[in-house]
Amino acid sequence: QVQLVESGGGLVQAGGSLRLSCAASGRTFGSGVMTWFRQAPGKEREFVAAIRWSGLSTYYADSVKDRFTISRNNAKNTVYLQMNSLKPEDTAVYYCAAGPGIWPPIVVVTAYNSWGQGTQVTVSS
Repeated sequence: QVQLVESGGGLVQAGGSLRLSCAASGRTFGSGVMTWFRQAPGKEREFVAAIRWSGLSTYYADSVKDRFTISRNNAKNTVYLQMNSLKPEDTAVYYCAAGPGIWPPIVVVTAYNSWGQGTQVTVSS
């Protein structure tokens, strides 16, 4: 079982930056990969980024590629999402999730059972 707690969300103007953190406890390394998803009101939860616990591989949705960077600190059991050049369409609740050790990562929501509570990101125009 993995417990996940997100933090770092907030209100930012378009073009600005935020860094989200996901603190993990439990069988984190057994999860294989860590991911970020996001969900806007009235929309389905969508994949954002993934990273192997080894840190050797990362994977991004096309909508955030070249703007967002996922990273991890294994000693702190923490995964980060650095978000640059933010756009209003990035507004959503952001969740981290632990998934199976498959690469390329599974990008459908139903593959993940361990989720954090989410952190709100709002980008104003």
